[in-house]
Amino acid sequence: MTTTQRRIGSLTVSAIGLGVMPLSQGRGTVATREQSRATVHAALDAGVTLLDTADIYAPSWDTMGHNEQIVADALASWDGDRSQVVVATKGGITRGEGESWGRDGSAAYLRSALEKSLVNLQMEQVDIYYWHRPDRSIRYAEGVEALAALQQEGLIREIGISNANLEEIDVALEVLGDGGLAAVQNQFSPTYFHTSLPELRYCAERGIAFVPWSPLGGTGGGAAGIGTRFPQIARVAAAHDVSPQQVVLAWELSLGEHVIPIPGASRPQSIRDSAAAMTLQLTDDELAELNQIIG
Repeated sequence: MTTTQRRIGSLTVSAIGLGVMPLSQGRGTVATREQSRATVHAALDAGVTLLDTADIYAPSWDTMGHNEQIVADALASWDGDRSQVVVATKGGITRGEGESWGRDGSAAYLRSALEKSLVNLQMEQVDIYYWHRPDRSIRYAEGVEALAALQQEGLIREIGISNANLEEIDVALEVLGDGGLAAVQNQFSPTYFHTSLPELRYCAERGIAFVPWSPLGGTGGGAAGIGTRFPQIARVAAAHDVSPQQVVLAWELSLGEHVIPIPGASRPQSIRDSAAAMTLQLTDDELAELNQIIG
């Protein structure tokens, strides 16, 4: 049964979040300020209370923080109850001159990244802060310990890790203790699940939120063609007179009360459609057919 609210650590959020990244980068041009506001406002007005961003989501290396600034602007210009909105951001991926990309999970870098994110977001404490990707040059525990220290200082409310495997989840749990790891954000969709389904199930056993990114298959055409690639998704969508994308999100929600997909959107109508998945009720037979996708 689909519910419209779920838990990430101590926080209550909508069962569907908004991945804000497409407003800053991806296919096409960068969204205008008006389009960005309209898209985020549409999400919030549709009951979405989780906004997901990151410091590296930007049109270019020298505009890091662009997407976080979009979030801050949209919240400042929205006339709803800001206290109910949860903002998640991430750090640990570097982006330098000439679009040189890297990773840095050191305590010094994560502190610097978080401090910049707080400025961009116009916040004194970020609701959820993810270590974006592992830095293989250091022990994984070091990065998690750095986040724990920042949490102790009151700069982070809840800690998450992203693109993490089972071993890394275990390390984070060892460092943070019971209840200390709020969320794991990994890629998961009907087209990408072989290396993330074990993590989804593992998080369920340990009371950790699992937050699928690219839950519809990505912005490179995967999301648009999901109904064509999977006939069973198209059949269920036709039966309910909804989009295939909405069916995918409702199905993912059925995989566990800890699952919170964050579909990206660059248009108001896209996120309105995604948000409707929170109340789409699929039958047991339909879910069984869809579950065959992941075996």
